[in-house]
Amino acid sequence: MEMHQIRYFIAAARTLNFTRAAQDCNVAQPSLTRAIKQLEGELGGDLFWRQRPQAKLTELGQRMLPHFQRCYDSALGVRTIASAVMGREKGTLRLALARSIDPALVVPHLRELSMLFKDLDISLLRGAPADVVAFLKKGEAELALAANLEADWDRLDCWPLFDESYLLGVGAAHPLAGRSTINVGDLRDERLLLRNYCEMTGRFTELMQENGVDVGRHHVVTSERDLIALVEANIGITVMPRSMRVPHALVRARVEGFDLRRTVCLYGVAGRQRSAVATAAMKMLRAANWSRFLD
Repeated sequence: MEMHQIRYFIAAARTLNFTRAAQDCNVAQPSLTRAIKQLEGELGGDLFWRQRPQAKLTELGQRMLPHFQRCYDSALGVRTIASAVMGREKGTLRLALARSIDPALVVPHLRELSMLFKDLDISLLRGAPADVVAFLKKGEAELALAANLEADWDRLDCWPLFDESYLLGVGAAHPLAGRSTINVGDLRDERLLLRNYCEMTGRFTELMQENGVDVGRHHVVTSERDLIALVEANIGITVMPRSMRVPHALVRARVEGFDLRRTVCLYGVAGRQRSAVATAAMKMLRAANWSRFLD
């Protein structure tokens, strides 16, 4: 199969209209229809139900769409990176991170980008979920990493990167650190450390209340560094996302009967032209293997 066939299919899947898809791809409709027919022949089945007033994806089409989208995105990323290497373009990356996102998730990609783009300037912004949305709206950030970002803004593009669970975090000397099995009930006498900047704190307190844990007995922290320091000193216990790096003096464990999860996403602004650096960063992040942060 050819890359133009994949591009035509993605456009038709987005518009569900072959005429409009051909216009978006700047080709004649017969050429687009023929290319999709050839793609269907290679796959051995129809990708669309050709109905009026609009087409509809078949089950095969629905299953193939995310795979073709990743393939196409990766190809564009390779092309962008190759262009940057050959041209040694200079650029600026304006990236916003929610305060609950570990910088280790993006540092390897920032390092790679700094080798691709000459004299790369990086503007790394931090904030609560509402701040992240504001950074994108004002153009202060081109891209953002956050989890479960809720915003009533129809120009917000969202690409899910990975799902992860939350784990209990306690000091290495804490009595719970040596337990092979921990239940939610075991937390009822513990003092909680709440990360008021985390988008999942509200749901966390709800789960604790549902299981009889007194959430009124808590400390509040405003940074990950302070959180780790207090946990290490056995001043309280907390829950933290699996992707968060922790020192050896802190032990993490799964809690039976407690299921708190989040989806970490890459965000951008629909319809706004992106710089070459942001385009390359977007392709890298969407094609990255995140499993190494979740093991």
